[in-house]
Amino acid sequence: MALATAEITTSNDFGPAVGLSCRECGTRYPLGPSFACIECFGPLEVAYTWSGPDFDGAAPVTREQIAAGPANIWRYRALLPVPADVAAKPNLAPGWTKLVKADNLARELGLRSLHVKDDSGNPTHSFKDRVVAIALEAARTFGFHTLSCSSTGNLAGAVTAAAARAGLDACVFIPADLEEPKIVMASVYGGRLVGIEGTYDEVNRFCSELIGDPLGDRWGFVNVNLRPYYAEGSKTLAYEIAEQLGWRIPDQIVIPVASGSQLTKIDKGFKELIKLGLVEDKPYKIFAAQAEGCSPVSAAFKAGREVVQPVKPRTIAKSLAIGNPADGPYVLDIARRTAGAVEDVTDAEIVDAVRLLARTEGIFAETAGGVTVGVLKKLTEKGLLDPEAETVVLNTGDGLKTLDAVASGARPTAVIRPSLDAFRTAVVENS
Repeated sequence: MALATAEITTSNDFGPAVGLSCRECGTRYPLGPSFACIECFGPLEVAYTWSGPDFDGAAPVTREQIAAGPANIWRYRALLPVPADVAAKPNLAPGWTKLVKADNLARELGLRSLHVKDDSGNPTHSFKDRVVAIALEAARTFGFHTLSCSSTGNLAGAVTAAAARAGLDACVFIPADLEEPKIVMASVYGGRLVGIEGTYDEVNRFCSELIGDPLGDRWGFVNVNLRPYYAEGSKTLAYEIAEQLGWRIPDQIVIPVASGSQLTKIDKGFKELIKLGLVEDKPYKIFAAQAEGCSPVSAAFKAGREVVQPVKPRTIAKSLAIGNPADGPYVLDIARRTAGAVEDVTDAEIVDAVRLLARTEGIFAETAGGVTVGVLKKLTEKGLLDPEAETVVLNTGDGLKTLDAVASGARPTAVIRPSLDAFRTAVVENS
């Protein structure tokens, strides 16, 4: 397993990044393809010029400079571990997805102000394009020839697409029982797609073993040995939400939880914007959403525990089906620190929520989006969300990837002959 080591590449091609730092003990390391501290086994994060004690308070970029940038995540390149010329390299240029003002859904739920951050608009129709784009740049810098990952589906498609665009080989690993549309999508971009008989946690463990084997030499696993860089891509969701709200952090936000990395990085992104003076400092609440069939973080939160006990997933929300979430304890910390909460919904509530979002806002979410909207509804009914506060809920993927979940009962209103009389009888008079 590739833990931190002193014999790793250092480079000036990571923009403002100056090293890796252990989230637990703070030990610093040079930039390299490493993901865990050799002192305490804590996760490594990218450290920046503004995250150290010598930071002079001057932001590396202004609002105006960001606004003049491209309509993708590279408008924030001065805040990411990427080179200055990253936008000129072949990549999928994800991001700058819509922040939809969801007035119809807000009225239905009794909320004053609600937005849906709709990341289904990314190139492979999920938020995973953001994280893969950052990991791809790290893979290039480290000279890897193969881009790889363990995946619950969306990441597999994002990796194979990014590798195709960049001219790298791809080999991705998934649980063999994933939704068919995600398998088709991941395979159409080329590369190798390997189904493993087991859960995502078993797939991820296999990939960690492969890194230490000669078979995996010069492979960049975006969510394993490139994880510190990969995770930074989720910060762009925080940056975009704040910029699209007029450089303002929302009062409360609902985020789905699989590994928990996305939620922790959105929190990190908000804190960075405050530290750099790009937004006003204010309190905000972060709510985490899980499916009841895979809800180890929700269970720990409700029980008041600090430890997240692993579970065996069993839910239609397969993209969130990680039974042993690496960032679960950090999700607990953030939910408690911000006065938020962690909640879960049943599979039936997920399907209802997918249909509710589609019916009210014309947004067809995959099952993970059904989890966030379902939890938003449940939190509101329980009085845990402030109905007068400005709220954002995330949709992280396209419903076309999880059609089977909502296919039951989906039929034409009527099937008729092509005549006005037939239409009048079947639809108008019987409605």
